[in-house]
Amino acid sequence: MTRPRVLVTRRLPSAVLARVEAACDMDLYDGADAIARAELLARVRGVDGVVCLLTERIDDEVLAAAGPSLRVVANVAVGYDNLDVAAARARGVVVTNTPGVLTEATADLTWTLILSVMRRVTEGDRLVRAGRWAGWALDFMLGTDLRGKQLGIVGYGRIGRAVGARAAAFGMRVAYTTIGDDQGGVSLDALLSTSDVVSLHVPLTPQTRHLIDQRALARMRRRAYLINTSRGPVVDEAALAWALREGIIAGAALDVYEREPVVHEALIGLENVVLAPHLGSATIETRTAMADLAVTNLLAVLEGRPPVTPITGGP
Repeated sequence: MTRPRVLVTRRLPSAVLARVEAACDMDLYDGADAIARAELLARVRGVDGVVCLLTERIDDEVLAAAGPSLRVVANVAVGYDNLDVAAARARGVVVTNTPGVLTEATADLTWTLILSVMRRVTEGDRLVRAGRWAGWALDFMLGTDLRGKQLGIVGYGRIGRAVGARAAAFGMRVAYTTIGDDQGGVSLDALLSTSDVVSLHVPLTPQTRHLIDQRALARMRRRAYLINTSRGPVVDEAALAWALREGIIAGAALDVYEREPVVHEALIGLENVVLAPHLGSATIETRTAMADLAVTNLLAVLEGRPPVTPITGGP
């Protein structure tokens, strides 16, 4: 029997790649950077499956280049704004993602960002490294207490709930809002105007693109902080830079950006923003589990079984 052909668009942990090699003829792109568009279009031709990352845009052009043999696209990410789900379904291609396995790591990273910006840790780190610390003083680099404050969670799915579950340990109360068909919690306006920390946990959709714009930022409290570990375009970065520069909000911490890896230049020079390089799921255990789940989905479809985590919603 002919073994299925599979394109893997980036190196994965060796134990995970071994599973693909054992069952398939694997074409692994092993470059240091994301695969170039032209190379992706060339190497996808005639494959039965693709394992991709969020750095690859799998749209109708790629699906057409693959041809009728393509049966499954397994995305190593929980978000899938890099996939044209509707185009894949129209061609009978199963698409999958990796929810659940990165929930706890992303929730931990969210709290890392909250603490870093509210207690000015990364700002202080820069000062020490630059040799500008003159010693302890009573009023030096004062941050903000978490206890007694309200954490507003925008998007109350797996990750939003995990972030909320940790709030009690810091003495914070939780408010939440949902965006989309399943409305719940308080309204977005009410959450923005009453929360001391606003943390974003929504997928990127036409409805959530620039959800946090100049108007939304103006609704927030002057001493509030914005945290984004969801998708970069959920926040209008130019508007955020304005809000931080003008004191509309106290600070922000971002793990994702509108045009990754490019960060809006107006944010770079601001001290009241923490800028992390998309580390939400970046633990050894979590990234391995994500890759392993993606391959489990891939092999299930190629073997005629339903995948564990198919993408059932989305545009």
